[in-house]
Amino acid sequence: MENEEKLMTGEESLRIISEMINKTKGDIQQGSFHLLFWGWLILVCSLADPLLRLFTDFEHPYYVWFLTIPGGFVSMIYGFVKGRKAKVHTYAERIYMWVWIGFLISFLVLFAIQSKSLGNVAPYILTLVGFATFVSGSIIKFKPLIIGAILFWTIAVFVSFADPSIAPFGMPVAVITGYLIPGYMLKYKGNNDKV
Repeated sequence: MENEEKLMTGEESLRIISEMINKTKGDIQQGSFHLLFWGWLILVCSLADPLLRLFTDFEHPYYVWFLTIPGGFVSMIYGFVKGRKAKVHTYAERIYMWVWIGFLISFLVLFAIQSKSLGNVAPYILTLVGFATFVSGSIIKFKPLIIGAILFWTIAVFVSFADPSIAPFGMPVAVITGYLIPGYMLKYKGNNDKV
């Protein structure tokens, strides 16, 4: 094995790296499930919360966000089943997975820290999502995901300074542009093997 590594030329090394990146792209494209699943779930929650506040007397409109708890279980079960079926995991796939696990842990810690003022947590969440999305897009070299990350960060700044009457609608816009549109583009490319 050691001898084989020493005999490998620079061209062969580049070919192997290129093959690994392409395999990672293909596997992650098939995993566009998470982008679309979370995109739709967060979109529903982020629209329902302000609309319930505006048009109903419901005292706890933020309860809709509890839908993310079963959503987390669905996402974990899906990832676990897909992971068991895969024969090989590349280093890039593992980085991709750990970035999103790191995001989830940061998200939970942030919620614990800001539990007394959850109304101000949206810009921080958008910033964290932007980071994880940017790293993911960079790993698979998928520009729509990188652009989506930039939009997450831009909207995080907007939400911080916008009038409270329109700030809550920043989250749905960010999810559509940062998750759903790149997610469907990734799914399309994955189905057609064009990347």
